[in-house]
Amino acid sequence: MADLPPPPPGLLDGAALFLDFDGTLVELAETPDAIHVPAELGATLARLKARLGGRIAIVSGRSIEDLETHLPRPAIAFSGSHGLEIRLAGGDALPLSLPVGLDPRIAVEVAAFADARPGLLAEAKPLGVALHYRLAPGEADAVARFMEGVARRHDLRVQHGNMVVELRPEGATKGDAVRAFMSEPIFADARPVFVGDDLTDEHGFEAAAGLGGAGVLVGPARPTAAAYRLGSVAAVARWLNQ
Repeated sequence: MADLPPPPPGLLDGAALFLDFDGTLVELAETPDAIHVPAELGATLARLKARLGGRIAIVSGRSIEDLETHLPRPAIAFSGSHGLEIRLAGGDALPLSLPVGLDPRIAVEVAAFADARPGLLAEAKPLGVALHYRLAPGEADAVARFMEGVARRHDLRVQHGNMVVELRPEGATKGDAVRAFMSEPIFADARPVFVGDDLTDEHGFEAAAGLGGAGVLVGPARPTAAAYRLGSVAAVARWLNQ
């Protein structure tokens, strides 16, 4: 597998920038609430917003409400829940065909599975439920089998991520979020650049490439739709602050 080059310094010239959060702007942590947000992140986002004429958005698997508890208030656009929530910088939500939430009994079932196995963590989300196994990597196969079984019984989508498996209704992806943002006047006619680390970010890479832009993979080399790679969260910060 050939490695990818780092993104050139001029890649953001005239671009629209879409940034994943966990594993891209902040280091992954043992639990979702244990992340450390760099003190300088707010200033970095503000500089990028000014440089790009407002064409910047955070596109995360976290809900927008969750993102706001960790991020400073940089007045930029957000997409949460893997593309199911989209909000512009001014506060307006983009209209999407949102699926109904999961049956509450599904979250209870996932939580019971997690409680019976040390190291697993169930995380309820507005439109889904996630099962984290970062503290119990040996449970990866058991988690996948369990979540796939629940998905089959309830006609749900299984979303695999970095040491996490999520159940969500059929609906949008991060790529759909990119396409929705790019249809807005402030983003239109720019070249989309999507930066992310996880398997869920592949939809964003594909959407960016399809619109004449590129993806930037963060972390170890792997098969990907991205055109460039940065090795770490620290490398992302250095590149964004060049």
